[in-house]
Amino acid sequence: MFKGLGDMSKLMKQAQEMQEKMTQAQARLDEIEAEGSAGAGMVKAVVSAKGLLKRVSIDPSIFSAEDREVVEDLIVAAVQDAQEKGQEAAQAEMARVTEGMPLPPGMKLPF
Repeated sequence: MFKGLGDMSKLMKQAQEMQEKMTQAQARLDEIEAEGSAGAGMVKAVVSAKGLLKRVSIDPSIFSAEDREVVEDLIVAAVQDAQEKGQEAAQAEMARVTEGMPLPPGMKLPF
């Protein structure tokens, strides 16, 4: 009658361990930084693995009134580059946390 309870207990323990690992991984995502650049490195942006913009640096040689739109475009490009790299870092971190866990094919974490 209670034959499957051992399996259920094991499953619950695995779920709890996964939850703890996910919580730790989410905290690490705030610490992981990715840098993106544009304009041959003249504009750089740093984001967290969660995509939060942390810093922008601009080479002073590109400042002039005529180049304002170019600089703005470079800032956007650098931020997008950094965000893409941050997403890759987040996916790598989640893959490391969920390694060996029997997740359904195609399931991505965090949800």
